[in-house]
Amino acid sequence: MRILVVSDEVEPHLYGPGAFKLQSTTDVLISCGDLPFYYLEYLASTLNVPSYFIFGNHGFELEHRADEIAIAHPRVGTNLHGITINEHGLLLAGLEGCMRYNPSAWFQYSENDMWLQALNLAPRLMMNRLRYGRYLDVLVTHAPAFGIHDQPDRAHTGFKSFLWLLRTFRPRYLLHGHIHVYNRNQVVATRYHQTDVINVYPHRVIEV
Repeated sequence: MRILVVSDEVEPHLYGPGAFKLQSTTDVLISCGDLPFYYLEYLASTLNVPSYFIFGNHGFELEHRADEIAIAHPRVGTNLHGITINEHGLLLAGLEGCMRYNPSAWFQYSENDMWLQALNLAPRLMMNRLRYGRYLDVLVTHAPAFGIHDQPDRAHTGFKSFLWLLRTFRPRYLLHGHIHVYNRNQVVATRYHQTDVINVYPHRVIEV
């Protein structure tokens, strides 16, 4: 299975004819957040594949269209936050947002808040183990895990609760965005216990 994962930045070559070149080789579309709805809708409709998303921290929680109708989510796709999905045998789960740095903002969490989100997800993962023999294949987040690809400022600090999820439930992949990559020497893939942690900014193709 080939997954197109996008995050944080609209890429002109994908928001155009380049997307058509991926039609025959893409099975699933996943967004790690901070992307406008029109971009996700274009990719999902062009690729004609199942699509999943979580919210990042830079708005798009409410968009206004030319017809002045406000919507709170893309018109296509499934919000993965706090749930698990079996997509043709691929077990997916997601957690939105980043570390809280603005008290009035949406989709920002304290470390304790995210621990609660992680603990709420745990029973669903244990049910996966009973039904499918494993907890999870892909954990989709916006923010990174603490100490893996994160940065020292509060807005870009990763969550320690993600480390616990990786150690306990052993997904094959943690896919995240949020950390923009401007240096080719910047580390974007790290092995943590049994999980490959990958910063997908601005897109990656993952073969599972």
